[in-house]
Amino acid sequence: MKRSFRFMKNVLWAAPVTVLALAISAEADARPLVWGGKLPLTRGVTSIEGGTGAGLATWAFIAGNETEDGVGASAFYTGIPLSDYDFTAYGAAIGLYDRIELSYAHQEFDTGSTGGLLGIGNGFTFEQNIFGAKLRVLGDALYGQDSWLPQVAIGVQYKQAEHGALISALGGEDDSGVDVYVSATKILLGQSLVVNVTVRATEANQFGLLGFGGDREGGHTAQVEVSGAYMLTDRLLVGAEYRTRPDNLGFAAEDDGFDVFAGYAVTDNLTLVAGYVDLGSIATFDDQNGAYLSVQIGF
Repeated sequence: MKRSFRFMKNVLWAAPVTVLALAISAEADARPLVWGGKLPLTRGVTSIEGGTGAGLATWAFIAGNETEDGVGASAFYTGIPLSDYDFTAYGAAIGLYDRIELSYAHQEFDTGSTGGLLGIGNGFTFEQNIFGAKLRVLGDALYGQDSWLPQVAIGVQYKQAEHGALISALGGEDDSGVDVYVSATKILLGQSLVVNVTVRATEANQFGLLGFGGDREGGHTAQVEVSGAYMLTDRLLVGAEYRTRPDNLGFAAEDDGFDVFAGYAVTDNLTLVAGYVDLGSIATFDDQNGAYLSVQIGF
């Protein structure tokens, strides 16, 4: 019975992947490849999961500097020294015709000396790989200023965490999982605002680093990511985000996260993002917060 359930679950989550694959094939057959064309900051930056967004949240923007006539790419590195842990993420993404995004991110969660207190050894590091695909389905966040319709994208992320045996011992059900989300993003040029709402179906513990599902709760739940940013100039914006998260593991509560940030487009290809993030309790240690810095490159 359990095997049959897992098979049906995989079939259901494969549906959005199939849709994205068909869209990629259709776009590639229809258009030539041209590089560049977007205005600064209108490609967004990169979230910690590799998709275009801000810091914690994924947005409906597509990676790279390309317009609807070409292709683009981006790469990022983010470092977040928290109170008792160190988090890093890096990866890259490709954007096709400002419609399709394919992304990859690798995350590392270094427990440092806290690992010894948890009984897993000083410097023990949780890691995971995230493969993402996103499709813009309607609207244009920038050029649709005569309409309140936002840019809307659907996406899927496959996450594979390492150390499956430890994740199981901590109460996690699986060491891999799939997130599916819908994002709506709008640029309001008259008000110099960028707003975004993302609804994500997920069962990830600490973004997936501690596995998926748990002894306390299991199965996918709907979580919300809300972002707002104010453009001080065409190269500088400041903003804030709030992200809800599941609380699946009995041994440690998981809190919602929020951040405040500033992003500056140094050039058309280089963007720096600095901010403050608070992720609440992680693995029984409360008040996990700290400043962070992210370097973004886009073409």
